[in-house]
Amino acid sequence: MAPDIRFPHLGIEIASLGKGITIGGFTIAFYGMIIAFGMVMGYLMTAFQAKRTGQEPDLYLDLALWDIVFAVIGARIYYVIFTWDYYKDNLLQIFNTRGGGLAIYGGVIAGVITTIIFGKVRKQNFFQLLDTACIGLITGQIIGRWGNFCNREAFGGYTNGLFAMQLKQSDVAASNLTHSVLKHAVEIDGTRYIQVHPTFLYESLWNIGVLIILLLFTKHRKYNGQIFLIYLLGYGLGRVWIEGLRTDQLIFFGTGVAVSQVLSGVLVVASAAILIYRFVKDRQKVKSGQYNLFEYNQIRLSPLIADCTLSDTQ
Repeated sequence: MAPDIRFPHLGIEIASLGKGITIGGFTIAFYGMIIAFGMVMGYLMTAFQAKRTGQEPDLYLDLALWDIVFAVIGARIYYVIFTWDYYKDNLLQIFNTRGGGLAIYGGVIAGVITTIIFGKVRKQNFFQLLDTACIGLITGQIIGRWGNFCNREAFGGYTNGLFAMQLKQSDVAASNLTHSVLKHAVEIDGTRYIQVHPTFLYESLWNIGVLIILLLFTKHRKYNGQIFLIYLLGYGLGRVWIEGLRTDQLIFFGTGVAVSQVLSGVLVVASAAILIYRFVKDRQKVKSGQYNLFEYNQIRLSPLIADCTLSDTQ
């Protein structure tokens, strides 16, 4: 029997990988299970980050309950908007998310808006909330991409590189098959395979690197919001590259412009500009004598000191 998925240059074959499990006649998609697992792990990582920075983890449980709900809604709305040509004739399918169709940036946008409102209602520093929550966000993104793997989606164009992945052509949606991918399709033991970039894997590995940087940089944070800006910069850089490889890009209303790639580029430029501006501004203050180096180091540590003080008084 031909394997479902092959990594020919790595010598890896997956004999059988279904898209879900059936219990009592009801099918539960692996995609949904993996997304749910990513949400749980995302919260646990956020709670871990809150504790190590002197904050109350329960605050982030409350935030997670709101963020998860509206992030899923936002992710679906974003996806539907940019694939409206299909959904305008299949309105009921808008509510069918079991087979995929959640766009990360839609979830991020909805999550940020929810966090702003949550911060105002609970009288919490919005940027501090984002610094902590983005640890859970990137964790969820690391795990969630494997849902795309199970669905045989979110892959790139043809490649013969080390990580080239072969999928049964019959398991892949026809809309994701480009001329180049079909041109390089191969037949093995009577089964036709496409050979593509495993972009889900690239993004998952890239995000692991981003997570490590965020965790290591936490103790060097100089101001609230800095960790979140580094997240936007790191994640955006990877997404600009990876999005350019994908065959299922969300296109901006027939213009040929990949929405997520452009948005990633904008976030990279904006976050880098703010980080550089704050760095230069702080250094100029030190040089001009507005505060000395000792005071500058106090300012660098002030967010963590404030967090610890707040924790001690609660």
